[in-house]
Amino acid sequence: MGQVVFLSFPRRRESRYLKLDSRLRGNDKYNKMSTIYILWLRQLKRYVRSKQRMFASLAQPLLFLFAFGFGFGSTFAKAGEGSYIQFLAPGIIAMTVMFTAVFSGIEIIWDKQFGFLKETLVAPVSRFNIMLGRTLGGTTVAFIQGIIVLLITLLAGFKPALSGVPLAIVFMFLLALFFTAFGTMIASKLDDMQSFPLIINFLVMPLFFLSGALFPIVGLPTVFNIIVHANPLSYAVDGIRGALIGQHVFSFGLDALILFVIAFVCLYIGAEFFKRIQA
Repeated sequence: MGQVVFLSFPRRRESRYLKLDSRLRGNDKYNKMSTIYILWLRQLKRYVRSKQRMFASLAQPLLFLFAFGFGFGSTFAKAGEGSYIQFLAPGIIAMTVMFTAVFSGIEIIWDKQFGFLKETLVAPVSRFNIMLGRTLGGTTVAFIQGIIVLLITLLAGFKPALSGVPLAIVFMFLLALFFTAFGTMIASKLDDMQSFPLIINFLVMPLFFLSGALFPIVGLPTVFNIIVHANPLSYAVDGIRGALIGQHVFSFGLDALILFVIAFVCLYIGAEFFKRIQA
């Protein structure tokens, strides 16, 4: 159930991202913002230019949405829980954001193997700014994918509360930031591209299935209840679902606080790991 990743890195186009203007070196503040912006923009351009990646990454969430949504819809309705599409759609949106964000980390390993990362690290800029720019780029891409899936769920019959969409967008962004930083943290310690998806699937798939994305988390056995409450993805799913359909277990404040703290911790640890990469 891994994320399908298509990588397309034209060397000539990317070489210009390495040419930081010497005039910026005298202005530290502008230099920092320029570094972050250039690497953020690089991630976005890479995403837009890879049409295969854009469409292939939608395959898994659409499969879950239509197969589970319509396959278990009648069972869910007979249990007196209403429309399963209404319940499932926020979980599928969270799944899309999570997988897109965490698998962006594989690009670090790719850049390690093909020398682009080395050329970036020896540039006269902070490694933290390099990592932050890449992370924000991956966050933005995952966020865009989540918005696309949100629009697709409308075609499947999902009817969100429009007043809750801005709040859902906040939770989607925090979720994307958390898992992009998490993917960066893992990728910074790896050199083997084949091992990355295996490790990520081993860590992320249990988080997804035990987050309440596919089933209600009320009335679970004690052991599962403890696991669900310890799962940070549960709070993202709960926040998005609560914002879009008004059905949530935790408070919005708790959901946002957990995601913000976890995202900050992963960003900090990821930055420390990234600084230790050998140029």
